[in-house]
Amino acid sequence: MDLLNTLVDKGLRRELPTREEALAVLATSDDELLDVVAAAGKVRRQWFGRRVKLNYLVNLKSGLCPEDCSYCSQRLGSKAEILKYTWLKPEEASQAAAAGVAGGAKRVCLVASGRGPTDRDVERVGRTIEAIKEQNEGIEVCACLGLLSDGQAEKLREAGADAYNHNLNTSEATYGQITKTHTYADRVDTVEKAHAAGLSACSGLIAGMGETDEDLVDVVFSLRELDADSVPVNFLIPFEGTPLAKEWNLTPQRCLRILAMARFVCPDVEVRLAGGREVHLRSLQPLALNIVNSIFLGDYLTSEGQAGQADLDMIADAGFEVEGAGTTTLPAHRSDAAAPAGGGCGSGGGASLCGSGAGAASDTDADAAGCGSACGGCSGHAHAEAAPVAAQPAQAEPGALRSDLVAVRRRGAGTDIAPNA
Repeated sequence: MDLLNTLVDKGLRRELPTREEALAVLATSDDELLDVVAAAGKVRRQWFGRRVKLNYLVNLKSGLCPEDCSYCSQRLGSKAEILKYTWLKPEEASQAAAAGVAGGAKRVCLVASGRGPTDRDVERVGRTIEAIKEQNEGIEVCACLGLLSDGQAEKLREAGADAYNHNLNTSEATYGQITKTHTYADRVDTVEKAHAAGLSACSGLIAGMGETDEDLVDVVFSLRELDADSVPVNFLIPFEGTPLAKEWNLTPQRCLRILAMARFVCPDVEVRLAGGREVHLRSLQPLALNIVNSIFLGDYLTSEGQAGQADLDMIADAGFEVEGAGTTTLPAHRSDAAAPAGGGCGSGGGASLCGSGAGAASDTDADAAGCGSACGGCSGHAHAEAAPVAAQPAQAEPGALRSDLVAVRRRGAGTDIAPNA
């Protein structure tokens, strides 16, 4: 297939595909699906071998968000019966993080609901970062706190944060249909603040909210333009009690195409399989590992994922290996280009190799406010994950409520029950 050969060649050279090529990936047939996965796998192996990075979420403050993100169970007016609690103490958060680290997680993602942190909140999270790093040598910490004010990214960096997550979630053109209480530009601004402060930028999307193929391509091109080091791809879990509760539009095959398109557009970045994978990919999750190089381990923020041991078994059975703490995730040309003057992908400077001019520079993820501020996107924490894969029924008809697939998290952070890691 000429399209896939072209995309592989471009991916190996870190060259940006055209919009038409990206759209063509989403339009491929089921008969071509394994060819699409194999082509994306060649690009993935070039830059990441067969390593899988594990990430672990700790929900520092759950629920009661003033923002109105339609996809989020923590949103203003949500009727979802999720856990609600105020800030965990640093020692509580460190204990929660330790469970993920023990399971093999290399990065801990600290998330808090709300529009954005106060300076006092930033100081509180700084103490939590210090507590986690004191107990876990070499662990990466990503903060995910919503919209940042001037100077807050620098304070997080000084406290030891390695990365900041703020997802774009959908295209700029459709963002106003998802959220009214903040703008797409607000999200872009926060990603740029994090990057300017020397934090690794983590920003991704949520698929399955009723968007078009053009919207998906727009947001992924924008993420490349923003030069995100990590791109979480979430699949909406329509949480009962939220405005998008009837949006059951994804199939496993479409999810794989979306992941492949993201890999072709962002060949040398950490493409992370995030919230919703258990529900929408189901038994095809191992196939997705040929495209992505990163996943979340165990549970999400307000939703349950499959058992952490099941994640580890899946990785091993598929012929992959968990990335060790002593291994640098990103390829050398990205990890060595941390200084803004470095140029190239991952430098924070955009530059010619990163596809400047690839698309609108203002695509952002709906993470800006509270529920969207979660690492891995709101579907990663706001939308519930499914029961174990084997127990899941067949794909629902579009528009059908499937509350049986939505499992609210009742264990781990904020509870007295051991976490699933």
